[in-house]
Amino acid sequence: MHVFSSDGVDIAFVDVPPAAHGAGDPIVLVHGFASNHAVNWVNTHWVKTLAGAGRRVIALDNRGHGRSQKLYDPAAYSSDVMAEDVRRLMDHLGLRRADVMGYSMGARITAHLALAHPGRVRSALLGGLGIHLVEGVGLPLGIADAMEAPDLASLTDPMQRMFRAFAEQTGSDLRALAACIRGSRQTLTPAQVGSIHVPVLISVGTRDAVAGDGHKLAALIPGARAVDIPGRDHNLAVGDKVHKAAVLAFLEERP
Repeated sequence: MHVFSSDGVDIAFVDVPPAAHGAGDPIVLVHGFASNHAVNWVNTHWVKTLAGAGRRVIALDNRGHGRSQKLYDPAAYSSDVMAEDVRRLMDHLGLRRADVMGYSMGARITAHLALAHPGRVRSALLGGLGIHLVEGVGLPLGIADAMEAPDLASLTDPMQRMFRAFAEQTGSDLRALAACIRGSRQTLTPAQVGSIHVPVLISVGTRDAVAGDGHKLAALIPGARAVDIPGRDHNLAVGDKVHKAAVLAFLEERP
């Protein structure tokens, strides 16, 4: 992995060339909470799929996650701050524009990036996040409590247990994740999402109890398209073949 400094915070990332010869249009991948670039994008074969489709694939570990620097102040995890990590990564790599795809928390970050820097975002692909970008504030605050619990066995709430188990599985810094949950709970107003004018694809599993309705969010964004990922919940939708096919088709349409 490579590392660069985003305003003093060390951010780790991979930069994978297209499988075929040529420069390849760049796409930046932004993972979800308690995950990392490998779990969210490599293990699900997204990097292989996109590189195989002729894309240059850049995937970062968000601050507080993976091999990036761990911070313990919730204010360090505001969605707009994390969006600037993505923008600075693009600056670091000399990318004027790129498609940006995020999942769950990463989709929230991508939306903030598209709002703040529309000229840098060729298209925004929002996976695992629907109307809760507007009506919700991400995962329940109880997830932070789950990260600070003495152990998994002490938790009884199913969602708390799911995220604590996932965080342990990914070898995450639990204290950094607790700060992240408390700090990254920003919504956008209907007017703000309505002012996003880059092409947008919203992909949500039909059994996703976390994201909110993707079609309701798409109705607020000019020209946005929503795709249902049949039979998939929040965790399983990310690597689904329907998700991949929709993204590849959407990217091929972009000028």
